[in-house]
Amino acid sequence: MAKERIVPFEFLFNSKLIYKMSSILMSVVVLLAIFIYFYMQQPQFNEAKSITVFPKNHVSIYEHGTFYNQLPTPVLTRTIEKSQVSEVIDFLINSPQDSKPTNAIPTIKTDLHKLDPKENAIVWMGHSSYYLQVDGIKFLIDPVFSENASPVPFTNIAFKGSNIYTADDIPQIDYLLISHDHWDHLDYSSIVALKDKICKVITPLGVGQYFTQWGFKKDIVQEGDWNDVIQDKKNNVQIHILPARHFSGRLFTRNKTLWGSFALITPNQRIYLGGDSGYGPHFKEIGNKFGGFDTAILECGQYDPDWRLIHMSPEETAQAAVDLKANALLPSHNSKFKLANHTWNDPLNRISKASLNKNYRLLTPMIGEKVESDNKNQTFSKWWE
Repeated sequence: MAKERIVPFEFLFNSKLIYKMSSILMSVVVLLAIFIYFYMQQPQFNEAKSITVFPKNHVSIYEHGTFYNQLPTPVLTRTIEKSQVSEVIDFLINSPQDSKPTNAIPTIKTDLHKLDPKENAIVWMGHSSYYLQVDGIKFLIDPVFSENASPVPFTNIAFKGSNIYTADDIPQIDYLLISHDHWDHLDYSSIVALKDKICKVITPLGVGQYFTQWGFKKDIVQEGDWNDVIQDKKNNVQIHILPARHFSGRLFTRNKTLWGSFALITPNQRIYLGGDSGYGPHFKEIGNKFGGFDTAILECGQYDPDWRLIHMSPEETAQAAVDLKANALLPSHNSKFKLANHTWNDPLNRISKASLNKNYRLLTPMIGEKVESDNKNQTFSKWWE
């Protein structure tokens, strides 16, 4: 009688079960890949194409389809050598305890529709979004009204209470200025919701293509290189597109569009809008060129030693205001999103200390609180403490 063959249990487990699990896993991966592919066909994921307007004055550096900073500026300047994976894990796990506020951010919501159009005013809407009235002209800068500053849902969510403005709260705008194409400065849903309220769009080279892809008329979108000037003789304003020390890119391509800062020059006001920028000699050059500014709005937040060349520390922000010969400094790029591993109120604590005994006034309004540009005696509370 033939001996019955016994198949080890381990063999059955290792063959049939693993085969079945592998098939299920493969199916999930395929379905996930299909979902991601179709999800990324949405217009907010449009990537920059080759630019059609090329630099003329050679201030920016453009070679082989890529823009470069005036100085060597690697995005990452790691203090400790580590892989990208370990860096992401470190960012997610080792956040300070107070990287997000525990309570709602205090705000004062100014009704922009009811502002006296002749009043010179600035209303900061959190992070790098703000509304300006300058000598009767209405400007909107880098508006982000979405609940998150990321292409991935449920990530980079706005702090509780900080997202108080929507497109409905914005009046007719003479000029929409976009400093660069990063998600926390160029937000698809906000831009599309504002489309019928925008008379003119001004961007650095290449950034304008997002607007035409998203349905804006080509003739209202104007791009420029660093040191280009948009003259509006009717409104008596000059809009200067100026250097910054940063980078661009929304998904897989990098530096196909230009980044920049702006100077607004009217008969009675000189305002500098810094966008995102690491510290560099361009601040002093711009300050000397324009002879100083009434107000400088500069980034002060989302800094880290590993990307010190593309974002300023608060102490560098203070020095940049001095270099610009600014009479007043409004620190931005803080108090709405957590994009770096510092406590949420560290930027305002440090800029307050760094601004002591400086020749400029420090403006620290709450989100939505009106800054009266012509009122040199206006004061602000330390609302973040």
